[in-house]
Amino acid sequence: MTPPRSSIPTPAEYAGGLPAFERLTDHFYGKVRNDPVLAPVFAEMGADHPKHVAAFLTQCFGGGATYSREGSENEALREMVGKHLGRHLTEAQRRRWVTLLMDSADEVGLPIDPEFRSAFVAYLEWGTRLALANAMLPSGTELDRATPMPTWGWGVPGGPYRG
Repeated sequence: MTPPRSSIPTPAEYAGGLPAFERLTDHFYGKVRNDPVLAPVFAEMGADHPKHVAAFLTQCFGGGATYSREGSENEALREMVGKHLGRHLTEAQRRRWVTLLMDSADEVGLPIDPEFRSAFVAYLEWGTRLALANAMLPSGTELDRATPMPTWGWGVPGGPYRG
């Protein structure tokens, strides 16, 4: 029996909220610094970059306005997408980013049930492919102001696995 919608946590809540995603991104970007494929991409990454990515992921998984704060979600998405313009990322870098983030999710203890991981991987695939496409656009490209910030759900009715 499927529980009532109001009792189903968002994927962000289920994962542990912003603190869980901050643990994930801190761990992940620690690995990136020494990775031969990704280190050059993030060589000039600011110290606050992992926290920004954690806030973005939390918001994308239904954890509230952790990234956009009081601002427009559309503007917040344009800001994040804009960071990828002109970066000329490669498919090998995209795949490595996904692989290291998935490994990091295991290592920091994000939920391993099939429903959460399905939603998590679906977002990573979508987001990294969008980043790759936008990285081929020239810096300064005008982005669509109407594109809403995505909110990723479970993808299946009923929320987390209750087997």
